[in-house]
Amino acid sequence: MHLLYLDDSGSVKNAADKYIILAGLSLFETKTHWMEQELDKLATELSPNNPHDLEFRGSDIFNGKKLWRKIDKIKRIETYKKALAIIARNTQVRLFGAAVNKAAISPREPTEYAFEQLASRFDLMLRRFFLRNDPQRGIIVLDKSSYETPLQALAREFKNTGHTWGRLTNMAEVPLFVDSKATRMIQYADLIAYAMRRYYENHEDEYLNIISRRFDTDGGTIHGLVHHTQQNSGCRCPACQQRVGY
Repeated sequence: MHLLYLDDSGSVKNAADKYIILAGLSLFETKTHWMEQELDKLATELSPNNPHDLEFRGSDIFNGKKLWRKIDKIKRIETYKKALAIIARNTQVRLFGAAVNKAAISPREPTEYAFEQLASRFDLMLRRFFLRNDPQRGIIVLDKSSYETPLQALAREFKNTGHTWGRLTNMAEVPLFVDSKATRMIQYADLIAYAMRRYYENHEDEYLNIISRRFDTDGGTIHGLVHHTQQNSGCRCPACQQRVGY
């Protein structure tokens, strides 16, 4: 079983946010424990008395919120990079991310569009595995949010009647929603989504560059990253420089 953990960044209602980001990482079910242990080690270094209470959220780290307010900013950013480096050096991790410009996708709901993109691309990855004699199913796991009901309904629709590019054929169950405090894997997804936000909103490539090689790729084609923006935007992100043919 392959698990795809996703989290979002940005607000549909906040005019200051040009983008809605949905992103995360896919990993075989038996490998998640080791990834979680790596973040636990970082948390123990920073907060030895209550490491499990230290939640890795990109915005909290950068802005010094919650337990992160007690940690020096330089140390916070250094820790964020270390967490991204854990992802970067794990060759079994595949990343998926969608950056959706709200103005470009209007009047369509941007989070639902991003979910359709990533669900179909995750399913495409599983289909590739199947054709290579690795018949694994998949489940998408997301952070609890107000999108729980509509995204579960969308997933059923994609499976039963289809999405824009076909039908989901490799999912074991509708998406599951969990509390990010309960699993480091959702926290990894948040860190990935925040790295994408820093890139697409603020044009900061320092953080996305650490993990960019882990986006799902096959035969030299990037499948795991999509950027929906205005036509002729001149964007030079990996997704825009190498368009995936659907």
